[in-house]
Amino acid sequence: MNELADNIPDLDVNAPPWKRNPSAWSQRIPICLLAALAFLIASYMALYQWRLVGDVWDPVFGEQTRHVLDSEVSEKMRRWFRIPDAALGALAYLGDLIFGLAGSTRRWQYRPWLVLLFGLDVIPLGIVSAVLVVMQGTVVGAWCFLCLVTAVISLLLVALAYDEVWSTLLYLRRVWRKTRSRRVLWDVFWGRVSRAADEVALAA
Repeated sequence: MNELADNIPDLDVNAPPWKRNPSAWSQRIPICLLAALAFLIASYMALYQWRLVGDVWDPVFGEQTRHVLDSEVSEKMRRWFRIPDAALGALAYLGDLIFGLAGSTRRWQYRPWLVLLFGLDVIPLGIVSAVLVVMQGTVVGAWCFLCLVTAVISLLLVALAYDEVWSTLLYLRRVWRKTRSRRVLWDVFWGRVSRAADEVALAA
């Protein structure tokens, strides 16, 4: 970073339009904990789909969970992606956890690429989870308790993560409006801070 950027402390700083810092650890730790829980649940269901465990626990719907995990929809996704759909979900939740832990409390300014990559992992996962839950009842005709839990977690992750992604997009827009330079915008996106971008950061 240049001299001006070095004078900006790496502390919790409000990120417009919010009166809080969405990159603060107090914002990100709940995301990481939820992602870790969803990762464990999805991994457990993947172990069943790989037949590494003989049964899958469901305190509400009983045998219906096995019908969902062994359904034609699930098998079709397995043929498409070469791994069980629960394993695919586990990888996505692991990505949420890793991206949630990466970067400083100013990453919405200094690592826009990281925040947007985080958003691309969290938001589509929430949408896919909601779609799969609807398909359980309408296509498969059965319900899976653990699938419902992970779907709720996915939607919570979207709700918790969107403010940081939005702040990053607004910051990039402010940089563009101030500089009208694609080069500066590109450098800021990758964390290569310029003096013009620092001035935008100080005004935040």
